[in-house]
Amino acid sequence: MTLSLIPAPRALVVREGAFELAPETAVHAPRCHAARFLTELLRRATGYALPDASDASDASDASDASDGALRLSLDGPADLGREGYRLDVGAEGVRLRAHTEEGLFRGVQTLRQLLPPEIESPTPVPGPWRIPYVSITDAPRFRWRGVMLDVARHFFDVEAVKRFIDRAVPYKFNVLHLHLTDDQGWRLRIESHPRLTEHGGTSQVGEGPGGHFTQADFAEIVAYAAARHLTVVPEIDLPGHTQAAMASYPHLAPDGVTPELYRGIDVGFSQLAVHKSTTYDFLDAVLSELAPLTPGPYLHLGGDEAHQTVAEDYDAFMTRTIPLATRHGKTAVMWQEAAAVTALPEGTHLQYWRPTREPVPPALADAASRGLPLIMSPADRAYLDMKYDDTTALGLSWAGTLGVRQSYDWDPETLVPGARVAGIESPLWTETLTTPDDLDHMLYPRLPGLAEVAWSPAPKDWSAYVPRLRAHTLRWDAAGITSYHRSPELEED
Repeated sequence: MTLSLIPAPRALVVREGAFELAPETAVHAPRCHAARFLTELLRRATGYALPDASDASDASDASDASDGALRLSLDGPADLGREGYRLDVGAEGVRLRAHTEEGLFRGVQTLRQLLPPEIESPTPVPGPWRIPYVSITDAPRFRWRGVMLDVARHFFDVEAVKRFIDRAVPYKFNVLHLHLTDDQGWRLRIESHPRLTEHGGTSQVGEGPGGHFTQADFAEIVAYAAARHLTVVPEIDLPGHTQAAMASYPHLAPDGVTPELYRGIDVGFSQLAVHKSTTYDFLDAVLSELAPLTPGPYLHLGGDEAHQTVAEDYDAFMTRTIPLATRHGKTAVMWQEAAAVTALPEGTHLQYWRPTREPVPPALADAASRGLPLIMSPADRAYLDMKYDDTTALGLSWAGTLGVRQSYDWDPETLVPGARVAGIESPLWTETLTTPDDLDHMLYPRLPGLAEVAWSPAPKDWSAYVPRLRAHTLRWDAAGITSYHRSPELEED
């Protein structure tokens, strides 16, 4: 039997036979997000009135479960790590073990993919619901497996962001990077500076009304992500990409003159007043509100495409700004240009984003040699806003077109020699995207392959991957995802 698991697990043994889920099947589990998620998923698609998994009070309840049950427990060995799990399916039932709740949640996503594609249906459908007999031991290759959504170029509301999270969950992503500010709009309410959204949030690319998140909205997104074991990393892009901020508060502009709101897609023309002390007061005020809203350990401070800021000023600005994140208890994440900063704090994460055809900048190579962790997001491999091919209506092509195989067939550890690779991240910029269906079109079918690059051991085998990916289109169909790209690369010979 060939299974269509994506990302591929570290170790898999398949045996003859299958366990059949029935209306009377018991679910025994500790109270945790993984158990609730599994129970809700099964109830929704099967229509079975399964017992509430959260009724179990601790891990021992799962260990003592009777035969023919689904059993989740937190008694997995410590060497599975934070996100590893062990899944065994046999005649006696299903047993999922992990050392942490996060590991259980990742294992639930594998169990989900062992069930028929109809498990993704939003309404009950007939069975049978068979789970093949397997033994799986699994853990991720990289600790940072991210997706990024740009809500600045075009605004996407809370429900759209939740839907985006739902697209990432089955493929074991664990980071949601939200690009909250740019020239075209400021998307998070800052109480000490309300004009950032009252004025700076009213524009976007083109003629639309823009929009913004209240702090309650943002907290709802963070909670939704946390329940699915995704860490939210908010980005305030500095010192470029700041037209919306300066249009809201002109003292942030170098000449103090209020610029117009911006609705185009050019980059690199804006910069903050890097020599004014009031600029740093502003940034401290913004981060002092943002940090408590973000329970995760990271704040992304941008740093890219500051073409109007000379190198000396850029260095001075970043040297003064990055410690603000530290002061608020966070580790800074920066785009790769920040590698040129003279004294980057230990632990600062740098995000590599330029196309792989370009030489690695010496400053980035030097930062890597000093052990600063790199997040790999090369635009010609990981940028989900790139067109699939020359016929694609949506997306951009400044980094070239990005087909399904090109987004799958690469190794993050070969890009910067000697780098300490934290993982990968797949950005989705929204200059040309206006609806959730547009997002789906650019995500699928590339997103699963990028998940496998991030999770599964190297090397990758394209010929073995294609049949697995082709099978996942049935899952998208069952889920009602209708706008995914019908790639000719997935057609059978």
